[in-house]
Amino acid sequence: MQSNRTAILIGIVVSVILLIGTFSGGVIVGYLLPGNRQPDGNLPSIGSLIPPEGPEASTPSDQKELFKPFWEAWDIVHDNFVDQPLDDELLMQGAIRGMVDALGDQHTSYMDPDQTRELNTSLEGEYEGIGAEVDPTTDYLTIVSPFPNSPAEEAGLRPGDQVIAVDGEDMIGIDGHLVVRKVLGPAGTKVVLTILREGNLEPFDVEITRATIVLPTLESRMLEGNIAYIRLYGFGEKSAADLRKALEELLSQEPAGLIFDLRSNGGGLLSAAVDVSSEFLEDKVVVIQEFGDGTRETLSTNSRGVATEIPLVVLVNEGSASASEIVAGAIQDYGRGRLVGMTTFGKGSVQLPIELQDDQGIVRVTIARWLTPNERQIHEVGLEPDVEVELTNEDFDAGRDPQLDKAVELLSTP
Repeated sequence: MQSNRTAILIGIVVSVILLIGTFSGGVIVGYLLPGNRQPDGNLPSIGSLIPPEGPEASTPSDQKELFKPFWEAWDIVHDNFVDQPLDDELLMQGAIRGMVDALGDQHTSYMDPDQTRELNTSLEGEYEGIGAEVDPTTDYLTIVSPFPNSPAEEAGLRPGDQVIAVDGEDMIGIDGHLVVRKVLGPAGTKVVLTILREGNLEPFDVEITRATIVLPTLESRMLEGNIAYIRLYGFGEKSAADLRKALEELLSQEPAGLIFDLRSNGGGLLSAAVDVSSEFLEDKVVVIQEFGDGTRETLSTNSRGVATEIPLVVLVNEGSASASEIVAGAIQDYGRGRLVGMTTFGKGSVQLPIELQDDQGIVRVTIARWLTPNERQIHEVGLEPDVEVELTNEDFDAGRDPQLDKAVELLSTP
């Protein structure tokens, strides 16, 4: 039976690497869709999407009647709620959040100004916190993976740990994104997390000293048997360049094969997924985007890769989502390499983040589904590995990695 630990290893809804401050892989995947950025490189604002004749021109004639119950409710709470005065800005943000929640799409959401600033900070490559990839969409904020040499790792946090209290404050029923904000804090300060861990009868406290976290891009090394290994942690602006540099260094040693580790990689920029795929595939379609009106757009490799011929195995698990699935799906469709591990998360949609006017946050809206080059729909299904290998709690505690071992075996077998 598949362990709870591996079931928990979902990077996102997924998001999207969630780095104690990032709001899901899906958020970032949509950032570099063709035409989304303005000439200055910023995200489009809602004002830039309104027709020149003004919003009134597209407003339904019955809109006033439609919103009558809303304004009636607005007046009721202002006239009758016990704690006055009310924070109108907070009510407005709650109304927006309720509207997007009513769409029933977990990847369409509203981020208020504070959340937006945290997201932008995390994209800059460093932030102050504990150094862990998290999933804020479960019942409790869940640790997906501590970063190597981070305060979270040094404190002994493990994948699957659930944060049920922060500094003694109960987090039951609290939105995961709000819990993330409580975990964040200035470098050098301490935070106490109450952890619920599978196999432990009682919760326990972990004190962690926050630090400035430089987000890792990848790690690479040569393994025994002359096998090259690269693990990519996310799909950011520097990921493709760093990957090419690592590939060139490893390939200069003439390895017999390459293991590309995308486990617990929650995704990132769509453009980075295309660039990364371009290192392994030559003159191929990487992904097909299908929009709500039925139109399609194909994105193809954009340069000659340096690793288009070396024998390849890609490691995936339940935390491999979004941009990771784009890369792994393309590699699998073309038979370029074998996928080893467990079925991926199944995040097959594209989000466009649109800035609201006057610094009022971002509305992230799902604008398309994506398909693999063979037109496979993986949303809420995931990619099935060519070779399924489980990694259990017992393996983790013992420092074993049967998925990596199987990859080495496959590349070592003639």
